[in-house]
Amino acid sequence: MTASDGLSKEERDAVKQRAKELREQEKAGKSRAAGEKAVRDAIAKLEDADRTLAEGFFRVVSDVAPHLVPKTYYGMPGFANAEGKIVIFLQPAAKFKARYATIGFEDRAALDDGDMWATAFAVLAWTPEVEQRVSELVRRATS
Repeated sequence: MTASDGLSKEERDAVKQRAKELREQEKAGKSRAAGEKAVRDAIAKLEDADRTLAEGFFRVVSDVAPHLVPKTYYGMPGFANAEGKIVIFLQPAAKFKARYATIGFEDRAALDDGDMWATAFAVLAWTPEVEQRVSELVRRATS
């Protein structure tokens, strides 16, 4: 089997990470403290550039949408709604050897804009402009 026939090593690792997360989340229940610890631990393991983005992402989402619960998502920092479903997450660049990190919104996010809209945004650096844009997107996605 070649890499094009199935999942890459990074994708297989992500699937394994997700299975582990689900087991841990089942044990922890809907504990906000457990979710925050898991997300902060995931952020701490990131490479410098990704960690800086993730810290800014965590701060903005926590401030703008305090009703969302921190939760890891395939090992990535994310936030879930009251039902435990991920709304927003940050995919670090290094995780899949990409040239940029991605802030992604799941279908629960209210970003609808006609018949087509963006659900993921590439991020190279956490700047005041990026922080403002992410704040606006999170506010819109969760209202």
